[in-house]
Amino acid sequence: MKRLKIEPSSTRRCKLSHILLAVGAIYLVFLALKFPHFLEIASMLSVDDSYAGLDSSSMVKDVEDADLSKPSFSSVYKDAFHRKLEDNQNQNAPMMPSKEPLEDEKGGSKTIKPLQYRYGRITGGIMRRRNATMKLSPLERMADEAWLLGLKAWEEVEKYDGEEIGQSLLYEGKIESCPLWVSMSGEELAGGDKMMFLPCGLAAGSSITIVGTPHHAHQEYVPQLARLRNGNGNVMVSQFMIELQGLKSVEGEDPPKILHLNPRLRGDWSQHPVIEHNTCYRMQWGTAQRCDGLPSKKDEDMLVDEHVRCEKWMRDDNVDSKESKTASWFKRFIGREQKPEVTWPFPFVEGGLFILTLRAGVDGYHITVGGRHVTSFPYRPGFTLEDATGLAIKGDVDVHSVFATSLPSSHPSFSPQRVLEMSEKWKAHPLPKSPLQLFIGILSATNHFAERMAVRKTWMQSSVIKSSNVVARFFVALNPRKEVNAVLKREAAYFGDIVILPFMDRYELVVLKTIAICEFGVQNVSAAYIMKCDDDTFVRVDTVLKEIDRTSPNKSLYMGNLNLLHRPLRNGKWAVTFEEWPEEVYPPYANGPGYVISTDIAKFVIAQHGKRSLRLFKMEDVSMGMWVEQFNSSTPVQYSHNWKFCQYGCLENYYTAHYQSPRQMICLWDKLARGRAQCCSFR
Repeated sequence: MKRLKIEPSSTRRCKLSHILLAVGAIYLVFLALKFPHFLEIASMLSVDDSYAGLDSSSMVKDVEDADLSKPSFSSVYKDAFHRKLEDNQNQNAPMMPSKEPLEDEKGGSKTIKPLQYRYGRITGGIMRRRNATMKLSPLERMADEAWLLGLKAWEEVEKYDGEEIGQSLLYEGKIESCPLWVSMSGEELAGGDKMMFLPCGLAAGSSITIVGTPHHAHQEYVPQLARLRNGNGNVMVSQFMIELQGLKSVEGEDPPKILHLNPRLRGDWSQHPVIEHNTCYRMQWGTAQRCDGLPSKKDEDMLVDEHVRCEKWMRDDNVDSKESKTASWFKRFIGREQKPEVTWPFPFVEGGLFILTLRAGVDGYHITVGGRHVTSFPYRPGFTLEDATGLAIKGDVDVHSVFATSLPSSHPSFSPQRVLEMSEKWKAHPLPKSPLQLFIGILSATNHFAERMAVRKTWMQSSVIKSSNVVARFFVALNPRKEVNAVLKREAAYFGDIVILPFMDRYELVVLKTIAICEFGVQNVSAAYIMKCDDDTFVRVDTVLKEIDRTSPNKSLYMGNLNLLHRPLRNGKWAVTFEEWPEEVYPPYANGPGYVISTDIAKFVIAQHGKRSLRLFKMEDVSMGMWVEQFNSSTPVQYSHNWKFCQYGCLENYYTAHYQSPRQMICLWDKLARGRAQCCSFR
């Protein structure tokens, strides 16, 4: 029998030891090169406060010396978010007290303990791509800049004389009359970012005439089309947009599109010319109205000021059949009168001159081209004609001239004095000393005077709020215009229901307002539950309380209109990058217009925020879902979903209704007073 050849074990051990030695050497070299980088990251994410730059004792002293003679002005939120101010230039900035400044029995003011929290870590991907000089992530740099600008803006407001505020043209509404007509040439429009300013918006009967020439079609590559055509994503495109826009209220957020008119000469997916109409409010597009050459119904509820929404035009797929010709001959034979029908071609031609007139009617907008009515678009909730203060024309078109006539001579929104009703009955009650069931934080923009006044006069008059079982406060950041900030300060001082956050308002920083709401609900009031909503949200407070009572009081609560397995948009204007959100889907989250959390979740958010370990994301509702998911990993949370926390508009028997204009707020309140939770769909 032959013996098997066996390799000596010593040789095998020698080879293995060589491999391990080589791996160890490579690892040591890697550490030597990367160790300083690791130290840098560790120092940034550590909880050491050595670089905070804010001495707590000096801050408390500044607060104690502050003028608190006006107890209703509660409110400026001292840095919960500014992380790396290494000097003390912001020591004298106004602070948000841990309790509202109320006069005690001796007439003095209570000591205010400022909040010490800094904003925490952002997503890991962004942190790794931090700015090389400032060592801050993009979102942190944005917050840093907004904070510095806010401090500067607040200093200007502090210097603003009280009499100067009272005599302000903005506050008194003593503005010059707006012109009744405005015109611009094509060169002037192109030099002004293709935007024409309509000083006081539009009124019923106003019209805008545009003379232009569409470009010839050009080739574009559409990725979605490439997937359908096995890689061929090239398409010929000729389209332009005419938009009536409102005032931009928050930096980083596009102004609302009150009317979006989009003629597509080469069509889109339909391969036929089409005219699309839509609206976009706070970055949420509505349902599009598409006119593709087929006439719309003439039902009474489909007409707009007796006009059909879509007129008929000639299409290359409209071929008369023999049956229709036979029917036509038979009708003539029996003597039935026939009305002649004239069908016009699509009103826009590549390289051809057009004259388009946009007229504001009673029920909607009407578009005529070359003197012929083409489409009509009904007004949608959330806007008034006065909101349309800008006309934008962009895309594949050369504009020769624009002429707007029959314009209103004044704009009510430019005068807060006309909106703010300085009456004692709208003032907020002082914060109760006893625990309460629900605290409602309302996100609002600086110049939303009309929206805040509508909330004060409607659902903030609920009996549960009057009984101090529920407290509601507005959370507002600052505006680039010092006159607007000065009026905001006066509004806050009078009504006592505004928490001013001293950073410049930006859409991406709304998440910081949400953290402020959590802190106020825990530290300034002792609330069992905290609700977040917007200033265009109508809340049936008593119904929300009943819905809370149906849940188990022994479990943590996250209630609202919940979204499951939503994916971030990776393309388009509002795309979320992989650095901002590396995961495939968002965690379960409730829509931002109205949701409720229990106080233990709010305390968790504050605690993580204080440790600088709170992950932030620019979409505040997704951020809250992320925080709740993290809390749920250690403490069970009951997720309570209900469609009646409306995300878009209003539903019958709603709990909250969103995108409600001030007029609709008043209407909803009047209907509730009559015992009907019904929507108000009028303008």
